[in-house]
Amino acid sequence: MRSQPLGTEEDGEGEGSGASGSSEARRGHRDRDEPRRGQGFPNLGAFGDRRARRAGALEGPRQGQGPPQRVPPVSTGRRAAAVVSESPVPRAGVSWRRSDEALRVNVGGVRRRLSARALARFPGTRLGRLQAAASEEQARRLCDDYDEAAREFYFDRHPGFFLGLVHFYRTGRLHVLDELCVFAFGQEADYWGLGESALATCCRARYLERHVARPRDWDEDSDTPSSVDPCPDEISDVQRELARYGAARCGRLRRRLWLTMENPGYSLPSKLFSCVSIGVVLASIAAMCIHSLPEYQAREAAAAVAAVAAGRSPEGMRDDPVLRRLEYFCIAWFSFEVSSRLLLAPSARNFFCHPLNLIDIVSVLPFYLTLVAGAALGDQGGASGEDLGDLGKVVQVFRLMRIFRVLKLARHSTGLRSLGATLKHSYREVGILLLYLAVGVSVFSCVAYTAEKEEEVGFDTIPACWWWGTVSMTTVGYGDVVPVTVAGKLAASGCILGGILVVALPITIIFNKFSHFYRRQKALEAAVRNSDHREFEDLLSSVDGVSEASLETSRETSQEGRSVDLEAQAPSGPPRSQIY
Repeated sequence: MRSQPLGTEEDGEGEGSGASGSSEARRGHRDRDEPRRGQGFPNLGAFGDRRARRAGALEGPRQGQGPPQRVPPVSTGRRAAAVVSESPVPRAGVSWRRSDEALRVNVGGVRRRLSARALARFPGTRLGRLQAAASEEQARRLCDDYDEAAREFYFDRHPGFFLGLVHFYRTGRLHVLDELCVFAFGQEADYWGLGESALATCCRARYLERHVARPRDWDEDSDTPSSVDPCPDEISDVQRELARYGAARCGRLRRRLWLTMENPGYSLPSKLFSCVSIGVVLASIAAMCIHSLPEYQAREAAAAVAAVAAGRSPEGMRDDPVLRRLEYFCIAWFSFEVSSRLLLAPSARNFFCHPLNLIDIVSVLPFYLTLVAGAALGDQGGASGEDLGDLGKVVQVFRLMRIFRVLKLARHSTGLRSLGATLKHSYREVGILLLYLAVGVSVFSCVAYTAEKEEEVGFDTIPACWWWGTVSMTTVGYGDVVPVTVAGKLAASGCILGGILVVALPITIIFNKFSHFYRRQKALEAAVRNSDHREFEDLLSSVDGVSEASLETSRETSQEGRSVDLEAQAPSGPPRSQIY
């Protein structure tokens, strides 16, 4: 067999014993050039020493040395091992990584090798700072884990976004991923040190549109598969509230009664309780409406005059006996509801912070304030007619507050709760609407006053024109005050057209939000109805005797277990590393 030239390597995978001489010559030239490259890097450790030894073997005998030794051919397996060992091993007093060494990155099972030149273009990003890290400790603070053997940095982040990040280092432009919601995409971009300026022109407008359409305080359930799915935080809040009963006295009984009163779909008694509560509210509203009929007003007026003439308080004579008994029954039921919810609530402070509970308190407060006012006036002895008149005004104000009982239906109405959530999260749009109306009313009122002040049609002052401007911009048009001059009619036409545009723009956004919250509330109710009652009982039993601290501990444990499961599901054979 013909001997091979010194410095060549035998390739056992794709070459036989009859390799061409030209390929052997190219290998020989390559190996003869390697000693000079190895000598040019004295800080390469064992890698540089090996090349130096090979260089000495190829240069021939020196003074005081023996004849040159032939370098044996390297097999495929040994050559593969040599390629793996080419990664520099840090030594004392030597930098732990070369500045031009490619960065090996593993993000959620996706492995890539990024060149130092590409990372140097963006030094402010996380990978750019990782490439420029001066020590291993500094690098570990920028990643989740580091494999010293493979010299690979691991990140527990979204692998799909990482592929787009690799494309960003190649082209300098970041594109939006449809598989990520706008907030998850923004969180990933912030983590890797990218701003909105890194977005490509083709995706920037779409990203900003989605970001504005979903404010952060409106849709917090961006991690759920659907934007109308029940938010997991709501379930967590319920579990946290139920955990408070564990250490309380008669906690299990109080918990069942509280769920019966708060959740109409919990059991059959809870549905009956909800129906009775709705019936009492409707009866109270009907009594208040019947009380305003003319025949009842005439009868009460005559009774009040007779009572005042006799020197008695007219309050006891002003109500029809049937309506008075119905009012007492409704007040007794409302008081029972408020007191029961307060006694059964897991947290008294949270009870007074809930809007529906405040509505319940306001619905019964006027009745008791009326009793207190009457008792205070009775303690003063003989009251004059002026005092009785003042008492009547106070009673009328308190009676007017009974209209808030209508809001009690929000506890049993999906639409009313959705409307409340819409107004809560649409304060910006409502503010813009009021601002537009205020500007339009002010401008057109001044124009109408200037055009109609000489005419006796009701445009005497600018504040008097505000009423006309408000009615016109909202396209109501009562017709009580109308312009008669040509200039006034032109101003009225502009006011009406401007009102259509001003009102229509924010109303569209508010309507979209109402549709969103309505679908979300319906989905939450459907999830509660479709859930197995036995599973819900198991959930309630699982929180017996559990404190808030143990609940938080179990939540952290479940998150750790989820991360372990994700690691176990990672592919055992990741794709071969690629360098960009």
